[in-house]
Amino acid sequence: MRAEKRIDYIEIPVVDPARARDFFVALFGWSCQEWGDDYISFNDGNLDGGFRRAETAAPATGVLVIFYSENLERDRDRVVELGATISQDIYPFPGGRRFHFTDPTGTEFAIWSEVSE
Repeated sequence: MRAEKRIDYIEIPVVDPARARDFFVALFGWSCQEWGDDYISFNDGNLDGGFRRAETAAPATGVLVIFYSENLERDRDRVVELGATISQDIYPFPGGRRFHFTDPTGTEFAIWSEVSE
């Protein structure tokens, strides 16, 4: 039974669904299923979503998907290694630190971590 009043599915517009899939499978180990050339669904172990083909990448001023990490520096290095571009390097904010990156398809995401004591 699905729970009400929570995010149930997230759909991300990307210019190249296969490239987005390859990036996130390599980065986080997500499982994916192809639904033709224009749509790939994913599961991150908790949340389901999909990459749908779009003519242009989602604007950086749109909704920002933020992932959690226990090791921010490791994951910053890993996204660069996998072909992403850091759009805002690690910076503090109340309660944690985070960085923003643009994946190889041009969509911006962020990864955050709690402040370690």
